[in-house]
Amino acid sequence: MDSLQDFHASNTNPSTALTPNFPVNLSITTTTTTTNTNPSSVTASSSSSTSPSTLSRYENQKRRDWNTFGQYLRNHRPPLSLSRCSGAHVLEFLRYLDQFGKTKVHTPLCPFFGHPNPPAPCPCPLRQAWGSLDALIGRLRAAFEEHGGKPEANPFGARAVRLYLREVRDSQSKARGISYEKKKRKRPPPQAHPPLPPPNGNQNQ
Repeated sequence: MDSLQDFHASNTNPSTALTPNFPVNLSITTTTTTTNTNPSSVTASSSSSTSPSTLSRYENQKRRDWNTFGQYLRNHRPPLSLSRCSGAHVLEFLRYLDQFGKTKVHTPLCPFFGHPNPPAPCPCPLRQAWGSLDALIGRLRAAFEEHGGKPEANPFGARAVRLYLREVRDSQSKARGISYEKKKRKRPPPQAHPPLPPPNGNQNQ
């Protein structure tokens, strides 16, 4: 799955980035002075200390994505404000990110079209993988509402964006010969129940 690190690294001018309302330090620091030597409590405290780090990584990625989109709006010609952003602008942003993609997407004329493991290189373009775009939209959609945006006015949840992601998924699935469909768990066959014995009233008289 692709990442957007190349695009984040290209934005070397911090003065042009949109500063979000996220706190700068998202890590959670706790201090305990207990002398309890109960092994169960030590295990519980160690497990709880690992959960904030996972949350911090997600929040940190969401903050970088929000900064990236904010800078894209500021560099837009003409510049756009978040309140005027629509699903069409989100689609422009996603297409713009394709230049930083690392996933080879074969064209229908390529001999490796639909081949999951091409035996040789080809001149087909590099694109952002569908999984990366889908995760990116999910984070930006959450960030928009965390910044006070109304869910019904969320441009990242627009129908045009959902249709675009579905189109990217289907086209990349065909071009790369990879199925993105989730495998359905097979249900066990129903067990055969033995026949019930006849009731006592049906005995021969």
